[in-house]
Amino acid sequence: MNALTKTDFLFPGQKSVYHGKVRDVYNINDDIMVMVATDRISAFDVVLPKGIPFKGQVLNQIAASFLDATADIVPNWKLATPDPMVTVGLKAEGFRVEMIIRGYLTGSAWREYKNGCRELCGVKLPDGMRENERFPEPIITPTTKADEGHDENISKEEIIRQGIVSAEDYEVMERYTRALFQRGTEIAAKKGLILVDTKYEFGKRDGKVILIDEIHTPDSSRYFYADGYEEKFEKGEAQRQLSKEFVRQWLIDHNFMNRPGDVMPELTDAFVESISDRYIELYEHIVGEKFLKETSGDDVAARIEKNVASWLSTHQS
Repeated sequence: MNALTKTDFLFPGQKSVYHGKVRDVYNINDDIMVMVATDRISAFDVVLPKGIPFKGQVLNQIAASFLDATADIVPNWKLATPDPMVTVGLKAEGFRVEMIIRGYLTGSAWREYKNGCRELCGVKLPDGMRENERFPEPIITPTTKADEGHDENISKEEIIRQGIVSAEDYEVMERYTRALFQRGTEIAAKKGLILVDTKYEFGKRDGKVILIDEIHTPDSSRYFYADGYEEKFEKGEAQRQLSKEFVRQWLIDHNFMNRPGDVMPELTDAFVESISDRYIELYEHIVGEKFLKETSGDDVAARIEKNVASWLSTHQS
């Protein structure tokens, strides 16, 4: 199984390229972005040494599906998906903030709560909550976008006070975040899932705030299975999850959390294949369709280059 872990394209009109942890983003004429979802996988802010076959296709197709399913409530950057691993769209000036919205007390929020924290990013939390309990209403806990290292929690008030985002733009982002989470929650419920928490990124183009990047993927979101949620919650048991939490848990079990001195465990071929299978399972649950592996040609990079160049030649003046 081939995994695409590195890209080095030179598309017509290309001005620059940004290699992220998972995505490689090509800037075409300062107007269009070509976002390639590679098969790289990251956890604890580090890219794992092996790629996961079909992971990029899974993430790209889930994100494209949700961008289409929410375009009526929030404008977004997507123009087309010329390849199963690629989305092309409008270039926007990204805000230096990620909008994280949480419907349930879990993950890092629970870890902080358990240690006595009762305020998260300026949001007051009620006493007496338990792990995986639903909030009375979803809370927004933004983080700053770090070029390197960890993103940092920050309050709405600090974002505005520091001039990271204007009060006017932040209000729009906040409104869009709640509308997207509501829509995502409704779509998930139809699939027997609970959208637990997620993150959105926004940018500005022609003076207008638009949604950018991926949405509602297992890399950016956490899902619980609705069936059994109440029973497990009452018993204080771990919820059945659809997210890449299982990869983090495997690393924790092998004593890796990217702390000083931690050594990355070896990813066996069998484990890599099991991650690939889990991502495909996630796709089929979240999208509600059978996943069709794109296997045309052995050279994934050559296929992507051909498909994107063909789209650009047709759509660029």
